[in-house]
Amino acid sequence: MTSGLILAIDQGTTNTKALAFDPDGHVVASASVPMTVTYPQPGWAEQSPLDIWSQVQRVVAEVAGTVGPDIDALAISNQRETIIVWDAASGVPIAPAILWQCRRTTERCTALRRAGHSELVEVRTGLGLDPLFPAAKIAWILDNISGAREAARAGQLRAGTVDTWLLWKLTGGAVHATDHSNASRTQLFDIGALGWDDELGRIFDVPLSLLPEVRPSDSVFGTTVAGATALPAGIPIQAMIGDSHAALYGHGIREPGTVKATYGTGSSLMARTTSRVQSRHGLSSTIAWSTQSGGVAYALEGNVSVSGQAASFMADLLGIGDVGKLAELAMTVPDANGVHFVPALVGLGAPYWQADARGIVSGLALGTRPAHLARASIEAIAFQVADVFAAMEADAGYPLRQLSADGGATRNDALMQFQADLIGRPVVRGSLAEVSAAGAAMLAFAARGKPGKATTSTTVFAPRLDDTARAALLAGWHDAVARALQPHRAIQDIAHKGEK
Repeated sequence: MTSGLILAIDQGTTNTKALAFDPDGHVVASASVPMTVTYPQPGWAEQSPLDIWSQVQRVVAEVAGTVGPDIDALAISNQRETIIVWDAASGVPIAPAILWQCRRTTERCTALRRAGHSELVEVRTGLGLDPLFPAAKIAWILDNISGAREAARAGQLRAGTVDTWLLWKLTGGAVHATDHSNASRTQLFDIGALGWDDELGRIFDVPLSLLPEVRPSDSVFGTTVAGATALPAGIPIQAMIGDSHAALYGHGIREPGTVKATYGTGSSLMARTTSRVQSRHGLSSTIAWSTQSGGVAYALEGNVSVSGQAASFMADLLGIGDVGKLAELAMTVPDANGVHFVPALVGLGAPYWQADARGIVSGLALGTRPAHLARASIEAIAFQVADVFAAMEADAGYPLRQLSADGGATRNDALMQFQADLIGRPVVRGSLAEVSAAGAAMLAFAARGKPGKATTSTTVFAPRLDDTARAALLAGWHDAVARALQPHRAIQDIAHKGEK
């Protein structure tokens, strides 16, 4: 007799979690541990691959200690665009995990853009040339770690996103694979032909032999080996999917018309499309997920580089140190009093894609108080999401019905109401915060013939602002964004005025 449980590992930038789901979508046990991110140079962001693995071991052990080790299957949702390269024989990483936020490959991407590769890359991958994506990061590792290129040529190295790394460890190095959703975020995968692309490999100078086998998201990717975790040998790893894609699946969004937004360290907005759509408004075309029976599903996506992290950054800047206290301070004032915080701390992502943009605070006056700065940092999350939502409507060519929200920041009612006001559409928040983990578990349940569901009640935030008030708010924000996008030009303008 089986337990009927799926254990979902949700490995994120900020936290690593494990949740055991029953087929009715109930979370019967969970565990979470924080992750450490290091910033060794300006614009760089790293994590330890071994810490990622040890924290996964820790949360799996905690959940297994509650529900027992007899889990029917594992499912994995993971932070995307983070890349790890390791020695195939020893399993030891040759470099830190370079995070999706890391901008160390900005110059490399700029050079590729100047060389005229942008159009081909975007047509084949659906992704604009940007340091966010792993292809340039793999090349950076091979060029900057002594002996790495030689080892790659000799077949001694493996590379992959976080799901691939965890699968390698769970199976004792027996399986080197990924799913279509994660592969589609590497900028080395042709999302139309559904394969690693030789020409993209040459453009980025990445040997495709490093890369994993690509399978449908609901595949049996392998089975656990004894001693890897607190779980016994032989448990199937039944699903792997990028966390944002998993959240889309977990929200139950199967048809176009609804956008999901995951509010995390950064934010990802995603909307299902009936077929692949080439964006004309600064978004990415991506593979939402794939199944063995249904094939590939496509989506439009917009990535906000810094959203929830904007609040934590401001909390540190104000000496508060706690995002919860920052939110409380923000609610002591009715608005930001004309202050805008554009958190371009690692450049701006969708729909602007300006790696050299810099964070700014504008609208300061003698009446500005710390509470206004706190409020501006919370509102910045909603403003950025509203920009991507508008771009999605422009690409879709029709109004989108609502926004389905998940992630830690959604617990802030004021933020959710402000979000609804900015987009002029209802925002729907489920009671289950861990939608990415739920989506991965649901995918695994479905593959095993037990269509799982997420048991969750919802809260609906209806828009309250009229069109005139909404337009005024967005105009103020876009003026601040324009300043962040043109920092050098602004300085030059001031200098020229002084000369006159």
